[in-house]
Amino acid sequence: MELFRPINSYYDFENIKMVPEGDLITRNLSDMDWMYQDQEAVQELLKEDPQIYRYYNVDIPEEEGHLQHCISIINPGKVGNEYNMTKGHFHEIKGTAEIYYTIQGEGMLFMQSVTDGEPEFEALEMKKGTLSYVPPYWAHRTINTGEEPLAFIGIYPGEAGHVYGEIEAKGFMKLLIEKDGEPTIIDNPNYK
Repeated sequence: MELFRPINSYYDFENIKMVPEGDLITRNLSDMDWMYQDQEAVQELLKEDPQIYRYYNVDIPEEEGHLQHCISIINPGKVGNEYNMTKGHFHEIKGTAEIYYTIQGEGMLFMQSVTDGEPEFEALEMKKGTLSYVPPYWAHRTINTGEEPLAFIGIYPGEAGHVYGEIEAKGFMKLLIEKDGEPTIIDNPNYK
């Protein structure tokens, strides 16, 4: 095994980014337009194709023994009455967990079990200082409900891997919309 050198990463609060950047991945509305319910609002927003979120992966081997970590930043805003969100994923090795530590903003962490039985759902509040545990066998999606960027650190086993396709195709069983000025969890009418 090659010896990996210790490193530091820094979250630049003023510029809302990680230093050094590592691997920066961005998601614009066009990368996930089918995931939102209000397709008329989607078509209108696609004229400008806003960035929904981005994440910075620290350059660490994706292998057993290492801890992958990243900083995700979800921009404030809505598509129709649905808040900006990540695509959501579960781990390729389903028996791996993840920790989210919220460093800025506020939102919700949606989780849905990915076992052979009926899926179960949980939602946790995210705000500065929240340490959220995503257990093994739970898909997870984050949603920004605030007026500023929602930023959080994710830490997970190096070998965990990510599966997006199934969530992209099926969606989550619940949605988070603004109703009467408040974030409200509703059933997803298009959940497959």
